[in-house]
Amino acid sequence: MSALEGRTALVTGGGTGLGAAIARALHGAGASVVVVGRRPEPLAQLSDELGERVSWRVCDVADPVSVDQLAEALEGTEVSVLVNNAGIAGPVAPLVEIGVEEWDEVFDVNVRGVFLMCRAFLPAMTARGSGDVINLASVSGKRPLARRTPYTASKLAVIGLTSTLAFEVGPSGVNVNSLSPGPVQGERMDRNFRLEAERTGTSYAEAETAYVSRAALQRMITEDEVGAAVVAMLAMPGMTGADVDLSGGMVA
Repeated sequence: MSALEGRTALVTGGGTGLGAAIARALHGAGASVVVVGRRPEPLAQLSDELGERVSWRVCDVADPVSVDQLAEALEGTEVSVLVNNAGIAGPVAPLVEIGVEEWDEVFDVNVRGVFLMCRAFLPAMTARGSGDVINLASVSGKRPLARRTPYTASKLAVIGLTSTLAFEVGPSGVNVNSLSPGPVQGERMDRNFRLEAERTGTSYAEAETAYVSRAALQRMITEDEVGAAVVAMLAMPGMTGADVDLSGGMVA
C-alpha cells in the first residue's frame, strides 16, 4: 500500500512549477490530487499527464468568493491534505519605490490566500480529527534579500501563521507545518538573476553564482526535491508547528 493511498490532497498554484512538482510527488505516493490555480490550461494539461486520481479546479486563492466556491464544489471530497503553494514573487525594487498596490497584491496571494484556504478546509479536518496542512514559505523569509521586502515579509508571515495555527488545531488532530525552499531552479529564479544582472551590470552567470554561493551545497534546490520534501513531511505525524528548511544550507 502506498504511503498516501486513500488520501486526497489539494494543491494550490498546482498547474506549473513547484505546485506541479508537488502534485506529481503526492500522486506518485498514492494520493488522489486536486490541483487548483487561476489558469485552466496548465491545470488541465497536468491532469491529463497524471491521469487517474487527479482533478482540477480554477480558483483565485486571494478571492474569498472564489475560495468559497471551490469549497462548495469539493464538499463531497474528503480533503485530508492541504498544500498552500500558490504565491507570487512581487516587485524587485527598493522599498521606497514599491507601490501600495504592489505590496498589497503580494500579501493578498501569499498570506491572505493561505488564510482563506485554511479557513475553508480546516473545519472538515478538525471535525474528522485528522488532517495535514503544509504552507509553502521560503528561505527568503528568514534571511535578508535586498529589494524584495514584500516577498520576504509575506513569507515570514506565513511561518508565523503556521506556528500559531498549529496550536489552534493540534488538539483536534490536525498537523500544520511550513516548508521553506530556496533557491529553487525554475522560471522565478531565472527572472531574479536576469534582473540582478541588469541592476549590477554583471552577467546572468555571475548573478547566479553570487546567490548560490551563500548555500552550503553551492547549488539550487530542484522542484522535484521540494515535492519529495512534502511527501516526507506527511510521513512524520509527530511534527507540527515546524518550519522545514530546504535551502541547501543557505540558512544553517
